[in-house]
Amino acid sequence: MKIKRPTLLVDESKVRKNIREMKAKADKSDVIFRPHFKTHHSADIGEWFRQEGIHQITCSSVSMASYFARHGWKDITIAFPYNPLEFEEINKLAGSITLNIVLESKESLINVIRQVIAPLNIFLKIDLGTHRTGLDPENESLISAILNFDFEQHRLMGLLGHAGHSYQKITPQKALSIFEESKLILNTLKRLSSRKLILSYGDTPTCSLLHEFQAVDELRPGNFAFYDVMQHSFGVCEMEDIAVCLACPVVAVHPGRNEAVIYGGGVHLSKDHIIIENQKCFGTVVDLKEFGWAPEAKAHLSRLSQEHGIIFGSKSYISSLKVGDIVGILPIHSCLTADLQGYYVTLEGTLLGKQNRNSNLL
Repeated sequence: MKIKRPTLLVDESKVRKNIREMKAKADKSDVIFRPHFKTHHSADIGEWFRQEGIHQITCSSVSMASYFARHGWKDITIAFPYNPLEFEEINKLAGSITLNIVLESKESLINVIRQVIAPLNIFLKIDLGTHRTGLDPENESLISAILNFDFEQHRLMGLLGHAGHSYQKITPQKALSIFEESKLILNTLKRLSSRKLILSYGDTPTCSLLHEFQAVDELRPGNFAFYDVMQHSFGVCEMEDIAVCLACPVVAVHPGRNEAVIYGGGVHLSKDHIIIENQKCFGTVVDLKEFGWAPEAKAHLSRLSQEHGIIFGSKSYISSLKVGDIVGILPIHSCLTADLQGYYVTLEGTLLGKQNRNSNLL
């Protein structure tokens, strides 16, 4: 294929492998597998999930849920706190599919009752330790009141949690500790209601490192479909598991300072970074091959501006580059990198579409 500008390549075989391995874990534990589509937000890639027998999904916004509903997905959880300003869109969507929403406050509950007529499935979001959103599990009086509330036209489905604090340097033992603590919180709160409740749990690190998930009912990992350099740095995946790579033209080479400049900046990769050997890393440089890329790191992106990326590497590597070359950049955070791209290209040269996140803006 001919690449002229930053182009996000996706390795279909790796994505399908990652999907199959995660689904096999869910099947082994006899839990619902509801993967989070915020990583790829592509109907084309969504079909790869469907072909593996997956029919229930998670999204991160109303607009994303609407996009996937238009492409035939009929059972969707929006794993983001209910936004009362979007009640009209939620009402419309709930009238056409099975829509699960997340509440994390008494105020949200009141707004849903007042605003939404179409039937909704409701999950109560519990803070498992990330301290981003979710009800404090120690506030049992409020949680009990909501769990036992008569929703009339809506249905309380269960408790939902995301162990976002697992996104760190992690071992299987630490992953197990986080999961055990999370399921204890959820199961303790479940006893506050006589209703049969689903316990929905999800994060890529623990779901990747563990193999059994007893005492929960549903798994919602997302990043596992692509993985990225951050997950590799945490010890969650191998470099060979990373399924997306941004192909970028080299536009300048400066051997005197061991740097080269690529066409590929913050608007293509995001400015997420990790620290490698006491230096900021905004992406890992790899060699592109005829069908894919080599998993070995050749250098790293040390700086990003809007369109520019600065590669810092050994003198021999920088000297081997020339203007007009195409290098591969494994993203630090594949979800954000994918969000910034308008499309994907497979290794066979097929163009894959994705959600236009601005399509529903006024």
